[in-house]
Amino acid sequence: MQRILGIDPGTGILGFGVIDIDRNGPVLVDAGVIRTPIKEDDAVRLVTIYDELTEIIKLNKPTIMSVEKLFFSRNVTTAMTVSQARGVVLLCGMQAGMTIHEYTPMQIKQATTGYGNADKKQMQEMVRIILKLKEVPKPDDAADALAAAITHGMTMRV
Repeated sequence: MQRILGIDPGTGILGFGVIDIDRNGPVLVDAGVIRTPIKEDDAVRLVTIYDELTEIIKLNKPTIMSVEKLFFSRNVTTAMTVSQARGVVLLCGMQAGMTIHEYTPMQIKQATTGYGNADKKQMQEMVRIILKLKEVPKPDDAADALAAAITHGMTMRV
């Protein structure tokens, strides 16, 4: 069995999802978001992400981290702040001794839905089906993080 932590990077809202993978497929362990106030200084927000993610890793003990790669075409400011949060995420994973794998949004959509141009709703519904849940995980950032974890689970052999 492998325990995978999926991350949907963000500064204001960072999604996380933890799944176990065994011969029977993926099983939900934990999921949620880390929120930071918009009006806080970026450095304070990054410390909050670091502290909370470190605690999530300690509680859930994943050995693998699956992180969504960033692709931005327009908003440079958003790209910069999300990149900073992503750096904190990678640092937390490395400090915890986890192996880290990165996937593009298209790779995640392809792995979860079979279609690289699927919309968010299709992807989130497939997360629900794959994990055998009654409802789509909320908020969306948590479902997206679970999709990242599922993507890695589908690429590895148990």
